[in-house]
Amino acid sequence: MHCPFCQYNDTRVIDSRETDDGATIRRRRECPQCGERFNTFETAELKLPTVVKSGNRRESFDERKLRTSFERALQKRPVATHDVDSAIREIVNDLRRTSEREISSRHIGELVMRELKKLDQVAYVRFASVYRSFEDVQAFREEIEKLERDLPAIEGLQLPLLGDVVVPIEKNKKR
Repeated sequence: MHCPFCQYNDTRVIDSRETDDGATIRRRRECPQCGERFNTFETAELKLPTVVKSGNRRESFDERKLRTSFERALQKRPVATHDVDSAIREIVNDLRRTSEREISSRHIGELVMRELKKLDQVAYVRFASVYRSFEDVQAFREEIEKLERDLPAIEGLQLPLLGDVVVPIEKNKKR
């Protein structure tokens, strides 16, 4: 590997370690020419299915797009980054395990909804509203009712969707 500092064409590995998830190897390298040290990360490159979009357009799977979907749905929500990383890793692993060469973007959307339901109910409804193209308030209501039916499985793991919070309204308060 070339040194990123002096471009010398041979660096040596001085330490190798697995990262937290075990899917990546971190290698500490040193350049014998300039003495600088740097890290490289090594992961297995596995072929993921091609994504079939609406209109039968095909494109390579892009994990950045998946992450962006999560970030938009979870914007300003109290969900830890490592939980989002785990959810994305779960979806990618599901896609790797499939024997299909192509997978519809609709199926990926369903996988995202499955993971968002576990992480945060508000983010789930946000994503579902765009993904399922809710047209009116009734569509939101139906999705929330469906989510509440599934609630016992995820209760206690996150903040309430429609909590029992009562905000008192003060009438005609004089100053």
